[in-house]
Amino acid sequence: MLIEYNKLLKAHLLVIDDIMMFALEKKQAVQLFNFINHLHERASFIVTTNKSPQEWVKMLDDEVIATALLDRILYRCEVVRLSGKSYRLEHRKTIFD
Repeated sequence: MLIEYNKLLKAHLLVIDDIMMFALEKKQAVQLFNFINHLHERASFIVTTNKSPQEWVKMLDDEVIATALLDRILYRCEVVRLSGKSYRLEHRKTIFD
């Protein structure tokens, strides 16, 4: 596990898909913060989420950690908001056809 973590610390680009899909325990939230904090000025991030900043607070159950994480992720970023119907849901085939 440590080997993979050390490889991630050397990355130039990280893609984090569906962040905050599930609530994190305090220990996990602190680990995520430490990871992002270490890399936020050394690497580029592509992050997807369907949660608002207010929902991050609920998912992490800690306003301070949520604010610190968002501060680092959103620092010098370009936010792209997508809206509309889900492509996957619109184009999926039902198992009942």
